[in-house]
Amino acid sequence: MSTSSPSTFDKIIVGGGSAGCVLARRLSEDPSTRVLVLEAGRPDHRMDFRLHMPAALTYPLASRAYNWWYDSGPEPGLEGRRVYQPRGKVLGGSSSINGMIFIRGNPMDYDQWAKKPGLESWSYAHVLPYFKRLEDRLIGGDDYRGTGGPLHLETPDCDNPLFDAFFQATREAGYPTTDDVNGFQQEGFGKFDRTTFRGRRFNAARAYLHPVLDRPNLTVRCKVLVRRIVFEGKRAVGVEIVEGGKSTIIRGGEIICCGGAINSPQLLQLSGLGNPALLEPLGVDVVHDLPGVGEALEDHAEVYVQYACTQPVSLYPALKWWRQPWIGAQWLFGRTGIGASNHFEAGGFIRSNDEVEYPNLQYHFLPVAIRYNGASARKGHGYQVHVGPVRSDVRGHVRISSTDPTQHPEIVFNYLSTEQDRREWIEAIRCTRNIMEQDGLAPFRGEELAPGPSVQTDAQILEFVKEELESAYHPSCTCKMGTHAMAVTDPEMNVHGVEGLRVVDASVMPTITNGNIYAPVLMIAEKAADIIAGNTPLEPTNLPYFRKDGGKSE
Repeated sequence: MSTSSPSTFDKIIVGGGSAGCVLARRLSEDPSTRVLVLEAGRPDHRMDFRLHMPAALTYPLASRAYNWWYDSGPEPGLEGRRVYQPRGKVLGGSSSINGMIFIRGNPMDYDQWAKKPGLESWSYAHVLPYFKRLEDRLIGGDDYRGTGGPLHLETPDCDNPLFDAFFQATREAGYPTTDDVNGFQQEGFGKFDRTTFRGRRFNAARAYLHPVLDRPNLTVRCKVLVRRIVFEGKRAVGVEIVEGGKSTIIRGGEIICCGGAINSPQLLQLSGLGNPALLEPLGVDVVHDLPGVGEALEDHAEVYVQYACTQPVSLYPALKWWRQPWIGAQWLFGRTGIGASNHFEAGGFIRSNDEVEYPNLQYHFLPVAIRYNGASARKGHGYQVHVGPVRSDVRGHVRISSTDPTQHPEIVFNYLSTEQDRREWIEAIRCTRNIMEQDGLAPFRGEELAPGPSVQTDAQILEFVKEELESAYHPSCTCKMGTHAMAVTDPEMNVHGVEGLRVVDASVMPTITNGNIYAPVLMIAEKAADIIAGNTPLEPTNLPYFRKDGGKSE
């Protein structure tokens, strides 16, 4: 990768993560536009199996070498417990350490966005063409799904017998089966597309950035920390970086923050954009009073409902240390075997009550009983579902507590802080037990390991959630798009009150989408690329989608 660069660039992209990789590729398509990408982490070396073996996803999640290793502050609703929040610190960003699950969100998410003043161009009809443009769904496309895009998507076989049993149980519990949660019907259970290709993780860097690294107008620099955005008056004119212990200012025509929902508001605050009541006591010169920076943080959280498996069909034997060399050899020399799958091959979306218009719970099914980070595996065969609310009304914040960019900001999610959130968690456990206790899973179902038979009342369920809740690693909404007083960016992702500065990442979401957020971030970046380049936007595509009454949207 190039380490030499001209002193001035047309576009400086801060963050070589999911959105940054998209913008780097799209904006450098114009050979007259000089683009610089600055990434604080290391390159995603092709031979690093810890990044590229799908089943090895626990390694980067639990390694400071690849992620920022954030923790939330003491969570008031969890009796002060801190919650781990890994974010990618490597080229490709969090797409290099995530679970490789590709979920667009529900069409109604985007139609809800479009109801907000100024965001009419973010409706489902407007974003659908950008989802299709980025996709290369290997089993084929249709009116809703794309082929030929930069991001290869595989649809798993779900060949473990536990998947068939799980699907049967969901039908017996009264929930539909859907052929494609990213197509006409999200609601129900089915296979989850994944961002893998030929047995390897296919992150944003592999999809978007590496194929174009030879462009003379594109420069990518890793292990470069951006300390602050440099302003002249109200115009952003460059960034101050730290590289090898030395500080340098690089000037650019436009600065685009792509650090994600934690790093982007942190950088804005360090640069004088935010609430003066937070910034002035720290000695930060206020460039613009922007109280929404870092506020309204949203996330998804989950717990595991686990069962012992009475037949030897789970992935438990693969956890034995003496099996690891064979699994590694299969993957290394043939890109086959257990190592070639992320194993989150199926799941679904349901409504926990009749009051909500569209699904408010998400499920991931896993044919082994283990924590997401690979810890605390249950002894013996087992299986589990991950479940949690996906449209909670909980809101948190990201706030700097130091002018040192290497010091983590204060992050508080406020899990379980609202009546709605607590009610939906109780519903989540009850709905899940109803599914898991159906006849379809009877041939495999052993004892309930978690929450366990002793957890029955609402109070006991909430106590279990308090103790076991984990983040699903979907922080968002801290630099919201909009025109209201707490909005940070406008509908074209320009930062309010200043010039020459945009934010393009999960932080600009007006509200979190229904499911894993990687796919929506790519879509946002694809749409932003056209906006920034001044291209004619893709024509809206008006297609119907599933509604809870069994009908279609108009």
